[in-house]
Amino acid sequence: MAKSIKRNPDSAPGEWYIDTRCIDCAASRDVAPGLIVERNGLSIFARQPASEEEQTAAWRAALLCPTASIRREHPQAPPEGLFPQALAAGVFRCGFNARSSFGAHSYLVLRPEGNLLVDSPRFAPQLLKRFEEWGGIGDILLSHQDDVADAGRYADRYSSRVWIHADDADDVPYATHLIRGEAPVTIREGLVAVPLPGHTKGSVAYLLEDTYLFTGDSLAWNPERQRLIAYRDACWYSWDVQKESMKRLLDYDFEWVLPGHGGHVQLPRAEMHQKLAELLVRM
Repeated sequence: MAKSIKRNPDSAPGEWYIDTRCIDCAASRDVAPGLIVERNGLSIFARQPASEEEQTAAWRAALLCPTASIRREHPQAPPEGLFPQALAAGVFRCGFNARSSFGAHSYLVLRPEGNLLVDSPRFAPQLLKRFEEWGGIGDILLSHQDDVADAGRYADRYSSRVWIHADDADDVPYATHLIRGEAPVTIREGLVAVPLPGHTKGSVAYLLEDTYLFTGDSLAWNPERQRLIAYRDACWYSWDVQKESMKRLLDYDFEWVLPGHGGHVQLPRAEMHQKLAELLVRM
């Protein structure tokens, strides 16, 4: 190990550890909950993996970590097929999270009319192989300016249409379609862009088939407290604007929240609506 890369002594003794380059993006904690936890402002292994399932979770955390901070004392090649990770029918977490998006999650959705990439992972050969086997990417849906990562390289590779709100498009010159204003925009049948200014001026959620809501950094799930959350301490444009724009989500039915940062969740529609209403009261 390079001298500048040190094992965080807070990690549990044993084979797996997290080094001191960790930026506390929390992505690893989303895929290995309980196994990887926060301590002193960084992610650490609370204990060593104790089952095959936990070993798989540790490997997933290692592959998505944007700083390659999740390591083994005795390096070995990871298992095949960990990413894209199936979450629902035709919906996958990409893994290979990018440091330029502070470790945000991205998603691949397989659909006959053209596959979707929601936000962007690193430009990784392992993902290119899968994307090409599954028919490429028809549309890239960018939730906001922070989670663009390598979207441009994927767009160039697959001649994809690229969607982003005009207020967040300054650094996305390759965008082919700009969303403007605060009215919802139908991208294709069953796919709607819902502007949610607040986290950034041009934040957007994407609602697919009245079921899957891809929320960027506007909305996430807290598994410890079993409730929906928004990030006031990471609101870069206006918390007051975000409070107002989030109310629009009450007009939609959905079962899944799939965020850039934070936990994802599937709930019955009525329960999801109730959890959202409770969040709006707290906000």
